[in-house]
This record gives sequence, C-alpha cells and structure tokens, in this order.
Amino acid sequence: MQHGRLKVRTSAEEAARKKKEQEQKVKAYRAAMKRILEKKTADELDSEMMELTGKLLSNNPDIATLWNLRRMCILKQRETDPEIQNVCDKELGFTEMCLMVNPKSYCAWHQRCWILENAPTANWQKEVDLCTKYLKLDERNFHCWDYRRYVVQKAGVSAEKEFAFCTEKIEKNFSNYSSWHYRSKLLPLLYPNVDDPSRPISEEKLKEELELVLTAAFTDPNDSSAWFYQRWLLGYSQPELDLAAFRVDTGEQLAVVSFTKPIDLSGGGFKLTISCCDGDCNDTTKWKPVNEESAVDTTWTLRGAFQLKDDTNPTVSLVTPDEVEHSLDLKRPTAQTVVGVKKPKFGYEFGSAIVDVLKAQLASCLELLEFEPDSKWTLLTAALLMKAIDQRAFHDTIRKHLTMLETVDPLRRGYYLDLSSKWAIENQLERWLEAGNFTAEIDLSELNLSAVNYTQYLATADGVKLSNNRLIDRNVGMLRDLVFCRRLSLEGNVLETGATIPKLPLAEEIILKGNAKLVANDALLEVLRTKVKNIVL
Repeated sequence: MQHGRLKVRTSAEEAARKKKEQEQKVKAYRAAMKRILEKKTADELDSEMMELTGKLLSNNPDIATLWNLRRMCILKQRETDPEIQNVCDKELGFTEMCLMVNPKSYCAWHQRCWILENAPTANWQKEVDLCTKYLKLDERNFHCWDYRRYVVQKAGVSAEKEFAFCTEKIEKNFSNYSSWHYRSKLLPLLYPNVDDPSRPISEEKLKEELELVLTAAFTDPNDSSAWFYQRWLLGYSQPELDLAAFRVDTGEQLAVVSFTKPIDLSGGGFKLTISCCDGDCNDTTKWKPVNEESAVDTTWTLRGAFQLKDDTNPTVSLVTPDEVEHSLDLKRPTAQTVVGVKKPKFGYEFGSAIVDVLKAQLASCLELLEFEPDSKWTLLTAALLMKAIDQRAFHDTIRKHLTMLETVDPLRRGYYLDLSSKWAIENQLERWLEAGNFTAEIDLSELNLSAVNYTQYLATADGVKLSNNRLIDRNVGMLRDLVFCRRLSLEGNVLETGATIPKLPLAEEIILKGNAKLVANDALLEVLRTKVKNIVL
C-alpha cells in the first residue's frame, strides 16, 4: 500500500510501453534544451525562447537556468517597451500554473518575487490572498509561508492580522512548524519585553504562550513542533556578542581576551580599551586569534612587555562597528596580574509568576511520564523545564533524564551526550565563577563529558582537569582557548592520536595516562613532547 492505494503490478508489455514513452520524453527534452542553448548563444531572447522554456517548465518548474533565461527575455523586452505590465501579468499566471505542478518549487516562488519587484505595478494584497488559498490546501507548505512573510510586508498587512492568521492555523493543526515559527517572529513586535530588551516577549504574554504550547504538546506528545516552540519560549538560543574573559600577566608578557561569539578583532572595525594597560593592549591590530587558520575567533592573545597602571576600578571595553559597547569589570589579584570573567547567560531568569507556570508544566510532564515513560519529547521537555526552574537543584535528575533518552532515542544518542556535557559544564563553571578566583584550576573531571563547551571562559585558568570523561581526539581541539593553562589533565579519556591536542603558550604538564591507544604509541608521544615540557603517562 502507498498513501492508501494498492500498488498495481505492471505487465512486461506495460513496462515496455512506459519505457518507450519515457525515452520519447527524454528525446524531446534534449531537443528543446539544445534549441534553447543555441538561441541563448545567439542572444535570441525572443517569444520563441519564452515558448520553449515555458513548455519545459510547465512539466518541471525546478530548472533554474530556464527561469533565468525568461528573466533575461523580459528585461530585453523592457528595453524597447517599458510598459510591460501585460507581460508581467502573464508571467505571474504562468508561475501560478507551475506551482500547481509543484507547490514547493523554489524556482517558481522566486520567479514570482522577481516579477512583482520588476513589474510597473504590483497587487500585493492579491499575493496575500493567494498565500491564504495555498495554505488552505497545505497549511505546512513552508515555501508559501516564506513567501507570505515577504508579501505581507509589501502589502502593509498589520502584525495583529498576521498573528490572528497564525493562531487560526495552529488551532486547526498543532503540527505546523512554519506557523509556530512565524508566531515567534510576530510576538516580539506585538508584545516586546520593555523591562529586558534581551528577552523577546513580555512576562504576561510568555505566560499565555506557555499555556498554549502545553495544550498543543499534550494533544500529541509525539509531535515535535510544539516542543520546539516551547524551547524558544524558554530562551534556548545563541548568545549575543559580549566579552567573556580577560587576563594580562606582565611576568609572562601575555594577555588574553575572549568573547561569547567569534569576531574579527584585528580587522573587523572593533575598538578595545583596557583601562589599566598601556601600549599595545589597546591596539586591536596587534592581537592574534588562537586558531591561526582563521581570522575570526572567540579567543585572542597578545604578546608584549605590558605596563599596568594604578586603577582602582579596572575595566575592559569593546565597542562594535555598530557603536554598541560591552564592558567587563576586572580585578588585580597580584601586582602583575589583572583578570576578569563574566558569568555567561545559561538561559533566562524568569519571574516568580512564570516559574509557577513552569513548575505546573513540569508536574504535568512528570504525570504523563508515569503513563508513557518512553516519551522522548516529554523526557526532554521535563529536563528543559527543570533547567529553567533551578538547574543546580535539579542537576542530578536532569542527568538521569538525558541518560534515559540515550536508550529511548538511540539515533540521537550523541545529541543527548553533548547536551548533558554542556549542562554539566555550566553547573561546574557557575560554581567556579562564584568562588571568585578566576586564575584557579577548574575541575571538570568525572562528568562523562563527550564535548567541551565554554572554553573561552576558561582562558584565564591556571589549570583544567578533564580526567575520566568520554573525550575523543576531535573534542580536544577547542582546548586551544586555555591560554593560561599550565597543567592540563586528560587522564582516563579515549584519545587515540593526540594530534588535536593544542600547543598551549604556558603549558608545563599534560596528564595522558589511561588513554590506552595513545599511551602505547611511542611515535605519537614524541610529537606531543614537542608541545609541552612534561607528559605524564
């Protein structure tokens, strides 16, 4: 059975007939393409070209070259007759016919955009109505949703009307990724968070949306669209650009500055100001990325004979090319060291009213898990809710949920391992930052880490313990951010070659015992000895 219809077995004669028919179509297609390319070479962009391309595109609207030729024909015709409204109207009709053949044709939707932009006049409201028509036929056609976002701006349709349209589509079918996504774009326009612009919507509206998404998610717990929308509401997104860490040591003649996102510090138009440091510290062109193969990086270093000034409140400031300023407070633990690390945003900090809603949703998830203990989306959402409510208090339970997911959803085992690693590092990093000694060793051992995150925040630490985890060779390349690390422990992992272990500026000792394959290979160890003074096996 295919789509509810019984598959009919064809006879040998029927198969031969279809093969011959297909051969004739291929022959006709090749002949038409040959003629089209001949006309293109001769620059014959005329009505015959439009006719030939039209015949092929009406059967297969996804031949981008033919659409390009049609645009060239229209532009040439406009040179002699600027009033080409009729031509544009006919082309719009043709694209609509092609969309009936394939409603998800990238090329046909793009051609429609191009025609409307180049026509003498464009009826944008008609295009909005066309989208409404197509979305009645298939409310999950993301091509049409993309096109709708484009035409409603041109037509001047209000965000309120579009929000109502989204709500109608979601209520009709909760399993609609495109509508949930569009909703996430409209909410910040209609319900901005005045108190905290870094958050997309107000607390009041967030509460309503959380209640809506819970209803959708529990209607069909196995559908992922509502769960993904809930993750957006909880604030799981990429961080904004900010300073992460800074340290300068006049004794080592070394400085490091790191950021939440990769930037081109030396050539991207940024301005760096370190209030307590003279000379090259404030010259961005002197700084070098730790990844020498890239001009864009999160962590940058500087070598030089630095002079520290007396400054009771030292700071480092970064001004972006858009004149946005970010700052980091520093402290001076010794006469030759100035250091600072900014606590990263691991997620939103919600008010008590939202936390109460999240607790109620967590209770509902846990109740559902009693009946469906293997529901992967419910397990994952429960973990996300616990993290949003109180990551530290629920840390052990969160890890148990993620461990269960490795079994329930084995195809995504790597994702759950990496997510568990990230959250475990967040927990330890938060404790390290609270202790306030930003040059002290940080202990990330025995956490079952399969990846190392937030390495730019560890750039100031004198030592990093990563022993007894699950790290493999491809994971340790990120450790190049550990600029001030003197002692690195990678004991008890599963490294095989050690080729990606970086050469750190101040590294004195790397502990590698327990990595059986690596320790047994003398040739590889000799290479590693060129990177560090002492290797412990």
